[in-house]
Amino acid sequence: MNRSNLKYRPIKIFFVIGLLVFGLGSCDLIRMKRGKGDQDGTRSLIARVHDAYLYADELKGIVPEKTTKQDSATRINAYVNSWVRKQLLIQEALKTISIDEAEVERKVMDYRYSLISYEFLNYYIQQHLNDSVNDSTIATYYKKHLDNFILKQNIIRGTYIKVPKDAPRTKRIKELMFSTKEKDLTELKSYCLSFSAAYHLADSSWIEFDRLTVNSPLAEIPNKIQFLRAYNYYETNDPSYLYFLKVDAYKITDNVSPLEFVKQDIKNIILNKRKVELAKKLEDQVYENAAKQKDFEVFEK
Repeated sequence: MNRSNLKYRPIKIFFVIGLLVFGLGSCDLIRMKRGKGDQDGTRSLIARVHDAYLYADELKGIVPEKTTKQDSATRINAYVNSWVRKQLLIQEALKTISIDEAEVERKVMDYRYSLISYEFLNYYIQQHLNDSVNDSTIATYYKKHLDNFILKQNIIRGTYIKVPKDAPRTKRIKELMFSTKEKDLTELKSYCLSFSAAYHLADSSWIEFDRLTVNSPLAEIPNKIQFLRAYNYYETNDPSYLYFLKVDAYKITDNVSPLEFVKQDIKNIILNKRKVELAKKLEDQVYENAAKQKDFEVFEK
């Protein structure tokens, strides 16, 4: 056996086994059904791969209610085609490599139990989760975990506008950007909606500098930290567009993120912690209730 074969075969075997372990848990899509399983001949046969059979009654639930006939046919055809392909792959694997079917079956059962318990836990969490997180809770978490919120990018608060070179009244853009008058801010927003190719107007939110200036000459600035320290206003252009940037505030990498920038992240963290606690509570309750009712026994070996 040459060296190329030595490299290839373990990869092939791992790939096939992976499909068997994880794919077999997907409903009946690639379930290995030996024998016709239709002793009285009343089942409608849809497809066959060697001695594995797919019947019409096994397609129940594949197509949601009120689906059009065309969409139904498309879904069924896709399902059947996938079933055939995966059955062929499974049976080719069984001819090519040695598989411990008992071990595969155990993993299939583990996967099935995981899916069922996940669905139940998800249902329980949806019914009991308090998804209200007030600002005080967020601020407290932020202060206790400042080291977890170190910036990995430069962020700014400000205004960014990109307009075609042939846009009207471009000389007025800077004036409107620096104005604090409500009517001027309204005019600037209206102008951006009408003529800009991209824009971000000043508000209380922070945004990554690189994300804001993507596809612009500003993205090519070699030292962005030095640039932010040096300019609170900057204009530039390329062959097609004019670019206007006004920086009201900035934070550079390796500093603590402003609370406003990570507020939603903190809320998600708190909610995820609540979900974990609810899942643990449910598992404990089910176990304790079953123990009281003597619904299970563990026998000594």
